[in-house]
Amino acid sequence: MNTGAPWPSLGEARSRVLEIQTKLHRWASDDADRRFDDLFNLVVDPATLIVAWHRIRGNKGARSAGVDGQTARSIEAGRGVDAFLSDLRADVKQRQFRPLPVRERMIPKTAGKFRRLGIPTTGDRVVQAALLTVLEPILEADFQPCSYGFRPNRRAHDAIAEVHLFARNGYTWVFEGDIEACFDNIDHTALMDRLRRRVADKRVLALVKAFLKAGILGEDQVTRETRTGTPQGGILSPLLANLALSVLDEHFTRTWQQTSATRVDRARRHRHGLATYRLVRYADDFVVMVNGTRAHAEALHEEVAAILAGAGLRLAPDKTKIAHIDEGFDLLGFRIRRDTKQGDGRRHVYTYPSKKALASITRKVKAISRQGTNQPLTKILHQVELVLRGWTTYFRHGVSNATFCYLRHYTWRRVVLWLRKKHRRASWKSLRRRYTVRGWWPEQNGIKLFDPGAVKIVRYRYRGSSIPTPWSRPADPLLACLA
Repeated sequence: MNTGAPWPSLGEARSRVLEIQTKLHRWASDDADRRFDDLFNLVVDPATLIVAWHRIRGNKGARSAGVDGQTARSIEAGRGVDAFLSDLRADVKQRQFRPLPVRERMIPKTAGKFRRLGIPTTGDRVVQAALLTVLEPILEADFQPCSYGFRPNRRAHDAIAEVHLFARNGYTWVFEGDIEACFDNIDHTALMDRLRRRVADKRVLALVKAFLKAGILGEDQVTRETRTGTPQGGILSPLLANLALSVLDEHFTRTWQQTSATRVDRARRHRHGLATYRLVRYADDFVVMVNGTRAHAEALHEEVAAILAGAGLRLAPDKTKIAHIDEGFDLLGFRIRRDTKQGDGRRHVYTYPSKKALASITRKVKAISRQGTNQPLTKILHQVELVLRGWTTYFRHGVSNATFCYLRHYTWRRVVLWLRKKHRRASWKSLRRRYTVRGWWPEQNGIKLFDPGAVKIVRYRYRGSSIPTPWSRPADPLLACLA
């Protein structure tokens, strides 16, 4: 790739970057021992930087400034994107680029806890996105099919579908693993050692290490060193976290291939009182499905803890549990449990929204309906639709009809209470005439209250290990034309 070429258009840049990503992924897939030693020129290539800029510009985080106070919009309105990228490229090429500390922001979680979010500067985000563009196709060739979080073309529903499949085929005991402060405790030395297995370019390795050591500017305006971890918020952090946690994937994949790859192997183990195991991981949330006894599941605790210790991680004692599929367990917002089907008496494995997920969405609807009454109903209806549409779209692949109907009633009641509060002296009859259709459903200016009960339930098809990457190409030209 000609790194001295002028800045290409976005279309040309995307085409060029896709071509080189496809090559990198193919080379990495064909040779598991290959180490790439000339990636720096690809990172600083104008096409890569343009694609990186548009990637971070389209994120919601582009509206948040780092420690330098600059946002993507302010850069566009100031010196311009071309000048910004030219200066950034020159600094990186001349080895003068130094990442600035990320700006800390504590995000509230449930039970009064907080999650630390790190907001990098816009320049740091562009360089991270460029590194991600080059490194992701290479590292994806090594990642195992049991991992689904923050990977291209993979989603949480694939992980749920795989757990559902295993639960229906005898894997009835579940080891629910939870890693304590995963993104904050990843060991830098172990992470860089794993990256060096594939990357030999010292300039790229130095860039990655510089981001790991950039530091954090806390909310108390005190800068702290980052000796461990990859702060959440950086576009490169999920890839590095997956790289660190892939040690867990590789262990269980290797064990499966050595002891349980065939039906005969699995039958032999079961005859001898041994168990078989399958790992399903989404980022730092994972479960190990066990076809055996509770004792087999409990024995996993020390085994998993020893594997994670090599990456500087440890299990959270209060969140790591053993459960039976008949009791059920929560994963990625879903409750997965085997229960008796009404009517035929047979037992089936069901996935439906968890109580925690339902409580989360009802809190959001309640917060919207508690806003001041000096605004039109249309604004409330629009805000409610935004939160409900995304939530129901995520859970429409489960057994969610009863939950959706409950949410329909709850939302209607909250909006009606808001209307009654807005018009304290109006009768229900006048409110119905002014704000509802069909005599009861809230509407104003053609905007209706979103109806969760009308969302269609759609079965999610299990895709297994055949999920293609964005850089996979059909071998048959006819298939390529039909794709």
